[in-house]
Amino acid sequence: MNRAIRTSGFIWILPALVVSVGLIYYCIIYTGYISTLNWDGVSPDKISVGLKNYVMIFGDRVFWKAMIHTIIFFVVTFVFQVFLGLLFAVLLHSKVKVAAVYKVVVFLPVVLAPATMAPVFRQIYSPTGEFNTLLSHIGLGFLQQPWLGQSSTSLSVIMSIAIWSGTGISFILYFAAMSQIENEILEAARIDGAGNIRTIVSIVWPGLRGTTVAIAILTAIGSLKTFDIPWLVSQAGPNYSTEFLGTFIYREGVPLNAVGFAAALSVMLLILAVAIAIILRLGGRERGIVEDV
Repeated sequence: MNRAIRTSGFIWILPALVVSVGLIYYCIIYTGYISTLNWDGVSPDKISVGLKNYVMIFGDRVFWKAMIHTIIFFVVTFVFQVFLGLLFAVLLHSKVKVAAVYKVVVFLPVVLAPATMAPVFRQIYSPTGEFNTLLSHIGLGFLQQPWLGQSSTSLSVIMSIAIWSGTGISFILYFAAMSQIENEILEAARIDGAGNIRTIVSIVWPGLRGTTVAIAILTAIGSLKTFDIPWLVSQAGPNYSTEFLGTFIYREGVPLNAVGFAAALSVMLLILAVAIAIILRLGGRERGIVEDV
């Protein structure tokens, strides 16, 4: 082997390069090729249709439904996860008893598999489930309804489950970021007469803006890839009311055997994810808050 290549360290990154190019980028390129076909995934006949699948995407009402659901899902889950994550981080940074237990309780939903929890949530939100029973016991029985069986409430239920399972991540990120704030700064603020709220707004929150941008990027990409919770809990219905890009791709690619169309949707999903990540990162960099994101 060439001495220059050996000494440059190229040989050490070669295994990782082969894996990433061979397994990841090859799959992306192959998916782009399939997206130009009219193919069911198993037939030997692959009919080239050019960009027709992409044109069909923009005329598909389910795709636009999935996009609207994704935007709503991102906004709602981001706001709630930031608020709850910050709230728990602030509370657990104060001197509370058995703080370690609270940390485990907050983080526990993150490690529970959606496939395990899906039957539980289907039971909780069923017409005879625990949530309707709770409403009845607290005098709100008039609000009882089939939460997952109607279009008007099913998306809200899915978002509540996503918030429950994702808040632990934002809590951990905020808790770690707050640990980096110098105690001397906080003590100086208190000596100057700043209360808890003023300290959080003027000192803690500005120091957490980079973490908030990181959570925004993670939530945006997670929203685009959302699949497990809406599919396992509600089968993306009724009437496509909890349809997301991930569930739409699966529905077209597996049950309907429209693999070419599903591949085109996957390429669109990749483009959207990269574009959103770049926009959020550049927006944060202009404000000087994403040096390490």
